Amino acid sequence: MEKKKIVFLYTELATYFLACVEKLLEHPQIEVHIVCWEVNKEAPFQFSFSENLKIYYRNTLPEAEQLQCLVDSISPSIIYVSGWKDKNYLKVCKQYNKKIPVIVGFDNHWTGSIKQRVASVLSPFTLLKHFSYCWVPGDVQIKLAESLGFSKTKILTGFYSCDYDYFHSQYLANEDAKRARFPHRFIYVGRYVQHKGISDLWKAFIELCEESPNDWELWCLGTGDVTTVVHPKIKHFGFVQPSDMARFIAETGVFVLPSHFEPWGVVVHEFATAGFPIICSEDVGASSSFLVNGKNGFSFSTGNIGQLKETMKRIINSSDKELLLMADKSAETGKLITPEKWANTLLSLLSKNSNTVKK
Repeated sequence: MEKKKIVFLYTELATYFLACVEKLLEHPQIEVHIVCWEVNKEAPFQFSFSENLKIYYRNTLPEAEQLQCLVDSISPSIIYVSGWKDKNYLKVCKQYNKKIPVIVGFDNHWTGSIKQRVASVLSPFTLLKHFSYCWVPGDVQIKLAESLGFSKTKILTGFYSCDYDYFHSQYLANEDAKRARFPHRFIYVGRYVQHKGISDLWKAFIELCEESPNDWELWCLGTGDVTTVVHPKIKHFGFVQPSDMARFIAETGVFVLPSHFEPWGVVVHEFATAGFPIICSEDVGASSSFLVNGKNGFSFSTGNIGQLKETMKRIINSSDKELLLMADKSAETGKLITPEKWANTLLSLLSKNSNTVKK
């Protein structure tokens, strides 16, 4: 049987995306080709690729004709493209739209801005000439998708998934140890940039330690242009490769993401699946799926350091038994989106168009 070929015109690769692709490649009838940007220096991930996964770097295909020739030579059954900023990606999509499913992905929320309203009016003459479907992370993106003219049957959800098997295995591996002694450590994983709210987190934690002395620590993993704060109970570990995360998952207890704006935030899904109570600002998109306020963690008003401090205080004042119940609830929410469900979304779309893809 001839293989069905899926082309991803991508931006920056991430391990969670590759975990989804690997699940797709478990189906022997599927072949995957990825065109992507080079690794971001701020997040220097080290990737390991399957032999049957074909990778092409965007900088080696600078001309539209080169990219078009590559895609033509592959003869794809589906094309997915990350957003609509790359004009050469768009040219390819326009050539294939209406012939095969051409999917655009985005994680923007509807804000009602003038820019979005104009885009909604122009979409039939612009976006919809390039794409037949859109694939968004969750419900918070659906309003924008509909405003751009995508019908409900053309809107796919669940595009971002953590590497579920890995993070769930961490939950299972650490379950007994954390039940014996729950780690009194908050953990932040992300870039050190202002819009992530990292300075808010440091300030809230330091004030909390001064006002209510406790045995909790704050561990921070990441790099960026925000100068690190020095405090005896705050530890900085720099950028950590996903393959080295096991130690930090085992030794910490509660995940915090205080972003001023986070369209989604796969890291929330990762730590929920690993069995962590969650603290998020209200503007973290993934919290809509993986944070049940008061059940497996707490949300707070974005940028409100006082509220962030109070939510951290609620965690500190919770018993270990209560924290473990939150951890179990988080692990349950992690099942909502998985690489297997992600792969099945594409397989279903292929099946609609060919009725030939079977496992």
